[in-house]
Amino acid sequence: MTGSSWRPFEDSATLGQAGSEEGVIVRDEEHPLGARITLEREARIAPFAITCGIYGWMMHTRFLSSETEAEMQYDLMKTSLTALLEAAEKTADVDGGRQVLMDGVSKFVGAYP
Repeated sequence: MTGSSWRPFEDSATLGQAGSEEGVIVRDEEHPLGARITLEREARIAPFAITCGIYGWMMHTRFLSSETEAEMQYDLMKTSLTALLEAAEKTADVDGGRQVLMDGVSKFVGAYP
């Protein structure tokens, strides 16, 4: 799978709705291997918020001050999430991808504080 595996969450029905950070959802996508990433503008404590998660493993939120930076970081985070999910899938027959996810989640959060 590649980054193009991301699809609009709930067929884009969430766009324009309030997000978890009380902002307006402007991008919201889901990966078939079990992740979601959302970009909000006018979040409660910052101009932009990116919230992402790997189902059953982590939720992580970042706050950004500019739209340009938020859009760029959103795309970078999607790419990193894709790589992590695909690496975990490759080891699924060994341990369900657990070790890759444990190591990868920590690195991901460190790379995107």
